[in-house]
Amino acid sequence: MIGDIIGKPGRSALSRLLPALRRELNIDLVTANAENTAGGFGLTLKTANALLQAGVDVMTSGNHIWDKKDILPHMEELPLLRPANYYGAPGRGWMMFGDVMVLNLQGRVFMPPIDCPFREADKRLAEAENELGHAPKTVVVDFHAEATSEKQGLAWYLDGRVSAVVGTHTHVATADARIMPGGTAYVSDLGMTGPQDSVIGTEVAPVLERFRTGLPQRFEPAKGACILNSVLIDIDDATGHATDIVRIDRRIDE
Repeated sequence: MIGDIIGKPGRSALSRLLPALRRELNIDLVTANAENTAGGFGLTLKTANALLQAGVDVMTSGNHIWDKKDILPHMEELPLLRPANYYGAPGRGWMMFGDVMVLNLQGRVFMPPIDCPFREADKRLAEAENELGHAPKTVVVDFHAEATSEKQGLAWYLDGRVSAVVGTHTHVATADARIMPGGTAYVSDLGMTGPQDSVIGTEVAPVLERFRTGLPQRFEPAKGACILNSVLIDIDDATGHATDIVRIDRRIDE
């Protein structure tokens, strides 16, 4: 599961690193958060296809998925998720990839108002069971949220009921990858795939000016060496419980 991909630098790093990682690590399923793929904000059909060609199987997202209107007519035809707790919005919040259910949720703490991710998780798991005729055994969750407390809370709430809960959104990788007592893999934030010498993927100078003055600035993806932040999760097919979660971080020069 790969952290937020930032603009063209992130797409380039992904296309150069992911094919070899898939072979080296014998990976069955790749999810990647795609909401910042087009110029650092949003997703387009062209940039979505670039991720799929690089080896991504399922694209997840968050609050920035709405930033490029180009993607809206295509959200149902692509292996693309938007947070399930947006009601009446285009697209879907969960999908099956083979025998794996991928669920996308968004937090509410320090985030735009949205429906409850805890209740939404219950609803979507029940919905999947109803549609499939049985509960999906392997379920991975991308929880796009700001607050680590909310991310940890959802992990405890779903522990033993899903295979993994991974956090996205902050673009800063955390060092708390673990297996919860009930068998759910967890990490507070995957990090990002984008420029290393940056402020969460963007050029440093405009961000500093915004902090110093409070005035609006134009943010663009930074240049230079890129990092790919992700976790590799092993899941027992028989139980749906995670058996291992490790960080997979790579750096590549421009």
